[in-house]
Amino acid sequence: MSHAEARRKERLLEVRRFVEENELPIKNYGLLNIALTHTSYANEHKNEVIHDNERLEFLGDAVLDLVVGEYLFLRFPTWPEGELTRAKASAVCKPACAECAAKFQVGRYMLLGRGEEMSGGRTRVSILGDAFEAVIGAIYLDNNYEVAARFILGHLKKYLDLIDEGNYDHDYKSDLQELVQKHGDVSIRYEVTHDEGPDHDKTIWMHILINGKDFGSGIGKNKKEAAQRAAKEAIKRIQSGERV
Repeated sequence: MSHAEARRKERLLEVRRFVEENELPIKNYGLLNIALTHTSYANEHKNEVIHDNERLEFLGDAVLDLVVGEYLFLRFPTWPEGELTRAKASAVCKPACAECAAKFQVGRYMLLGRGEEMSGGRTRVSILGDAFEAVIGAIYLDNNYEVAARFILGHLKKYLDLIDEGNYDHDYKSDLQELVQKHGDVSIRYEVTHDEGPDHDKTIWMHILINGKDFGSGIGKNKKEAAQRAAKEAIKRIQSGERV
């Protein structure tokens, strides 16, 4: 047995261990190995026939979009297209995918080039997020849509629950702007009233003023988060009948 053949056999045993440890619904270890192979590794081994995970990532991204889009469409039958789009974006974003990948130790089993390895590629959001999508692609090809959907919805449960609760990356500032435009020329101003804590762990208090009138406040770890929560509070007050 050549050195390359021995290495391939050892690698497939690693992938099998990865599958068993995480109870992944896939039997094609060769396909999963491709999902865990970064382009930097393939580029460093051009003398061998090695496929990177970019094509599987492309497929997995499409399956992920469809599964989450279908879930939201059925779960929230009265939501307009814009609301569904924003909710879906919060669940399928790269940080969410990377967190899912990290939970079942995808980074530990990735094949990376030396440069990516040295620069912390095993924990990089973009690499982990892409690998999660590639794993989805592999599971879909090795099984069917239903199996892939169960895998996706199970791993994204945290983010789907946040959408259920209304606590996701919703652009309440834009929604508020659209809402108050019905009242003509309206001034909206966000003001930081105070903050607490060190720079690396600060809490911000933000008030929102509409035509100079206090319409609520929001608290967050940064100005963007606090402003979004203040806008959400203002929308609630306007929708409950408070006049602008």
